[in-house]
Amino acid sequence: MGGFLPADQPREEILRASDTTNPEHGFLSLDNLPIEFLLENGVIVLDKPAGPTSHEVATWVRKILNVDRVGHGGTLDPGVTGILPVGIGNATKAMQALLHAGKEYVCVLELHHAASEEDIRRVFNEFTGKLYQKPPLRSSVKRVMRVREIYYNNILEIKGRVVLFRVGCQAGTYVRKLCFDIGEALGVGGHMRELRRTRVGSFREGEHLCSLYDLKDAYIFWKEDGDETFIRKYLLPVEFALSHLPFIKIRDSAVDAICHGANLAATGVISLSTGIKRGTMVVIRTLKDEAVALAKSNDISERIAKAKSGIVATSERVLMERGRYPQMWKKHADNE
Repeated sequence: MGGFLPADQPREEILRASDTTNPEHGFLSLDNLPIEFLLENGVIVLDKPAGPTSHEVATWVRKILNVDRVGHGGTLDPGVTGILPVGIGNATKAMQALLHAGKEYVCVLELHHAASEEDIRRVFNEFTGKLYQKPPLRSSVKRVMRVREIYYNNILEIKGRVVLFRVGCQAGTYVRKLCFDIGEALGVGGHMRELRRTRVGSFREGEHLCSLYDLKDAYIFWKEDGDETFIRKYLLPVEFALSHLPFIKIRDSAVDAICHGANLAATGVISLSTGIKRGTMVVIRTLKDEAVALAKSNDISERIAKAKSGIVATSERVLMERGRYPQMWKKHADNE
C-alpha cells in the first residue's frame, strides 16, 4: 500500500517542431557514460546508516571517490536511516530540484498509552493534506509555524501501542512532530521510535541503492581491477535526479547559449511536457535527453507550444559544461 508523490504526476510530450540532433556532439546515450565523467556529473542513491550526520556521510563519499565536491539532497537526522541522494561535482547544482519531488518514510510510532485500533485509524486519516507544523526543539532551523503537505499516511501494522506506517510528504515535514501530534490527537501521547526514508523523488530503494561499504568496494574494483560493473550500478547520470521534473527539449543550436546563461527563446524549443505552469521549475534537455539547465517557466505548456517568439523560460542553474555543443549562437551573432 503506497501513494503518490508530486514526482509521480503523469506527463505527456507536446511536439512543437521537428529537428535532428548531431551525433558528433554530446552523448548519444546516458546508459554508458565514462566513469570519469560520472565522477564529475553523477548522483548516488546512498543508504545512510544510523549515527553520523548527513554532512559527515557526504564527506565520506567525497573521500571514497576522491572527488573535490559533493552535496546531498535533504538532511536526515543522525539516528534516521535510508535514502540520502548525493550529487558529485557539477551534479551538486541539481540537488535543489529534489525540493519539489516529495519524500517518503516508513516510521515506527510508539503510543504512550493504549488506544483502540478504530481510533488510531481514524486519527491517521485526519493527518493528511496541508498541516501546520512548528519544527521540534532539536531541529536545526528557525522554529516558526509552517505549512507542509502530507500526501498519504498509510498504516502498515498495529501491534499493541506500536504503529508502523508509511507517509509521503512535502520536503521540510518533520515526521517526529507528526508522531507527537498524532499522539496528542489520540489523547494518549506518542513519540517516533524509528524512522527510515524510503524515497526522494526518483530515488527509491532498489538496485541502485548502495551503502558506504558498497561504494568503497565498487570504487576499488574499478580503480584497481578495471571492473566497472558495480561503480556503474551506483554512479548514475545527473539526469536520474531530474526525471520527476517537467522538461523542455531544445535544438542543438540553442544548447551552448543556455550553457552560457542565456534564457530560452521560443524558437529554440522542439517539444515540452504537459502540465507546465507559470513559475514551474523545468529541466531544459537536449534532443538526446541530456540535462542542460534548470529554469523557471514563463508560461503554461499550451502557450509555450504555440509561441512564435519571446522568452519562454528563465535560466536559473546551468548544469551542462560549456563546449559540449558548438557555439552556433555566437557564429550567428558574428554574421549579423
